[in-house]
This record gives sequence, structure tokens and C-alpha cells, in this order.
Amino acid sequence: MLDQPTRTTIDPALLAAHTFNAASDHYDAEPLSFWSHCGRHTVERLALQPGARVLDVPCGTGASAIPAAQAVGPGGYVLACDMAERMLARARDKSVRLGLRQMEFRQADMRALGEADASFDAVTCVFGVFFVADMAAQVRALWRLIKPGGQLAITTWGPSLFAPAVDRLGAAIAAERPDLSVRNHPWERLTDAAALSALLLEADLDAEELEPVEVEQRDLPLHAPEDWWTIVLGGGLRGIIEQLGPQAAARVRDDNIAYLSRQGVTALRTDALYVSARKR
Repeated sequence: MLDQPTRTTIDPALLAAHTFNAASDHYDAEPLSFWSHCGRHTVERLALQPGARVLDVPCGTGASAIPAAQAVGPGGYVLACDMAERMLARARDKSVRLGLRQMEFRQADMRALGEADASFDAVTCVFGVFFVADMAAQVRALWRLIKPGGQLAITTWGPSLFAPAVDRLGAAIAAERPDLSVRNHPWERLTDAAALSALLLEADLDAEELEPVEVEQRDLPLHAPEDWWTIVLGGGLRGIIEQLGPQAAARVRDDNIAYLSRQGVTALRTDALYVSARKR
């Protein structure tokens, strides 16, 4: 188990990097197919042209960066950035297997990428903007990197993520550690269309076209109750589990699996929100 940073001494972005480094061992498991679904759908909405230059941040293991590279083709370019080096390593391995030489991977903080203004035809930010304290400032920073006529795409989670299992997880964790909460995570800041629209308005973008927020309501099938624990270990919830210790984590796991089995739960909510804007 990785050493857990103290939450009072580390910012959310660095904590997320630690969490997703730990989660990288489960991130591409089959029960977490929602990563690739949402990443691909984000890219499909942009209708990227061959030869385009794309920035994808944070890129994780390539859920949106790889579809972007496939869309822009050998004459295009995709810069994929993430703070979690283990996620980057997985993304890089995938790109090599797929022969996507138009991709560059870089360990970097999206708050300080060092790229010149108007460098990209599109910027995609899938499940990442909520990890910075000032989301509007981050949106403006990404917007500056886009060429005139280019697009920004932001994807966030919906309000019912992982229901109904997440409520049972929260109760089991609270029984072990009342100071920990599954409802106190960065992604809870942007879980409805109104909040996402308000963020873009606050960022005050000079947009020629601002698409309405697409709300995708989607169930993720569970082939077995144990799939839920794979999901917990393969994403942002891993950070809480890391703080429990092995014995408490095992009790929470057993409680959750038994609950899902008793209730006959065979699917979880993985609702997502998508929005894009085109620069004048």
C-alpha cells in the first residue's frame, strides 16, 4: 500500500495523483468499462478532423486520448498529460500496442502545462476539472490553449454515481471511521447540468458556440457483486480505502458484497455530463 498523504497538507490535485497511482492496478479492469465509454463519447462529440492537434488532461490510461489519436490519424498530434505516472505508463503501453505514434505522454499538472496559447484544435478534460480548487480559472487556462475555431470538451459525473452501492459503502466506512465520507469528494462539486453550465458562464469564455449539457443516464451491469469492489479500488474511492487499513478495508468489502448479494443488485448508475464550447 502506498503511503497516504495527509489531507490537511496536500492539495486535491496531488491527492488525486496519489489515489489514481494506487488505483492504476485496477483501472483497466472490465468492471470499469465506464472510463473508456465516457472517454470515447467525449471525443465522438467533437468530430475531430484528421491532422488536428489535441490536448487531453488528465489523461488517465488513455480513455479519451487514444480515441482522439485514432480520430486525428497519423498526421495529427495528441498530448496526453497526467500527474499519476503509473496511469501514464499504462496509457503509453496501450498506444505502443496500437501503433499510435502521434501521441506524446507527459507527467504534468494541468495548472502549469507550459504550452503556448492557441496551440491546440481541441482540449478534452474528462473527469478532471473538479480536482482543482478554482475550476473557473482552470477552464480559462485550458481555453487559452485553444486555437480560434477550436473546441473545449469537459465531462463530469452525474448525481447518482454508483447508486445504490455507494450509500452502503459510505455506511460501512462510517462504521469503521466516522471521520471519512464518500460524499466529500471533488467530483461532488459538479454533478448536475446547471452547475456545469454555471461553471462555463463563470469562466466567461468568448465562445462562438456553447453546446447544451448532455446528460447521459446509464446503468453499468454487475456480473457479480465482487465487481463493485473492483470498481472501488479502480477509481477515486480508492483514496478512502487506502486510509482504512487492511483489516477494516476487508470488513467494508465483505459487508458491501454481502449487501449487494442479498439485495440482488445487478447494475450501478454511471450517469455522466458532457459539455463543449467552440472558440470564436
